[in-house]
Amino acid sequence: MELIGKTKIDFMGMKKISFIISGIISIIGIIGIIQIGRGAANMGIDFSGGTSVQLKFSQPVGIEQARAALAKHNLAEANLQEIKEGNKLLVKVGKTTLATGKAADTIVDVFTKEIPGNSFTVESSTEIGPSIGDKLRKDTLVAVAISLLGIILYIAWRFDFRFGIGATLATLHDVLAMFAVFLILNREVNLLFITAVLTIAGYSLTDTVVVFDRIRENLHKNLKESMPTIFNKSINEVLSRTIITSLTTFIAAMSLFLFGGDVIHDFAFALVIGVVVGTYSSIFVASPIVALWEERAGQGKA
Repeated sequence: MELIGKTKIDFMGMKKISFIISGIISIIGIIGIIQIGRGAANMGIDFSGGTSVQLKFSQPVGIEQARAALAKHNLAEANLQEIKEGNKLLVKVGKTTLATGKAADTIVDVFTKEIPGNSFTVESSTEIGPSIGDKLRKDTLVAVAISLLGIILYIAWRFDFRFGIGATLATLHDVLAMFAVFLILNREVNLLFITAVLTIAGYSLTDTVVVFDRIRENLHKNLKESMPTIFNKSINEVLSRTIITSLTTFIAAMSLFLFGGDVIHDFAFALVIGVVVGTYSSIFVASPIVALWEERAGQGKA
């Protein structure tokens, strides 16, 4: 299947603009990671500590009705997610709102008193202490760093060290871009978000390897052509395949975002952003970095 015909786009000629855009995104992402490390971002209870209670009501309960009931008992800051299938409601309370160990009982008491005509059962209740949340936050950042190191080693073994650096910087760019978007939109950073980040890191790597495979092949075939020419030719040759793959993944991620429900809403949103950014970085970040390195290496040999 071919979505578009043969193209002759000068991708390498756009590298200055793409580097500026990527640089701005990366700086914002770094700020986001620093904020997460400090615990100053919009942290979910996974990382900051708190209580999560899922309730199943006999009759539908609106978000506003539930929020009004909680506000009467000094719980206006509680995070609510409505699960329409089964009349379920997910209530999340941070550690600063109520003491850990009492939050779940308080939430149950609130709905028992404020919505007496609508019986409910507690389907699940999870409490995370602040020390556990702090450890999870630090371990998560370490996991992301280790995954990037693994990418360098894999690409260096599969291709060449220069390709490994290009793929790693592109993947790091994608990770930072997702942190940047969540920081700007003040979306909650939780374990589902980190799962999406690592998923996209793997997806971006796969997308980059497809482009790198064609570049390596053309490097051996066209030794007399300039580096920008070889890289442009390679990217144009796999452009249709890259777009089709990304579009298919994007449709799946967007379907999750639109129809997957509130519980995985932020996870699906991160996937949507990641697919777009991952496709961009394979073409406009990873490839130009390797092209510049190859070009300078050739000049050095000359």
